[in-house]
Amino acid sequence: MTAETPKSIDDYIARFPADVQAILEQVRKTIQVAAPEAEEAISYAMPTFKLHGNLVHFAAYKNHIGFYPAPRGLEEFKDELSGYKGAKGSVQFPINQPMPLDLIARIVAFRVKENLEKPKVKR
Repeated sequence: MTAETPKSIDDYIARFPADVQAILEQVRKTIQVAAPEAEEAISYAMPTFKLHGNLVHFAAYKNHIGFYPAPRGLEEFKDELSGYKGAKGSVQFPINQPMPLDLIARIVAFRVKENLEKPKVKR
């Protein structure tokens, strides 16, 4: 992948081999269906979906897809995510295994609900 920040999610996905592109498109489509109101963006040089703030990010690495639903999104599904590596705000889905698209969709739906319930703070 080039060091230059991608301009769009399409641009980001296009930088990977075809097999990884297919996985990234699956994840993207799953998020789009679970959060149809969310807007696509690039944030932290990663594909990002925004709805009243950041909703989720995802990214491809050599051996996994990183999924970043914020710490609360992980906490809520910690039992189901216990078989995956992760850190405070991320989980790693191995590239050589089927993506848990149903789980991703449920996490995104949880994050949508969470973001929509956030108090509307005027800055």
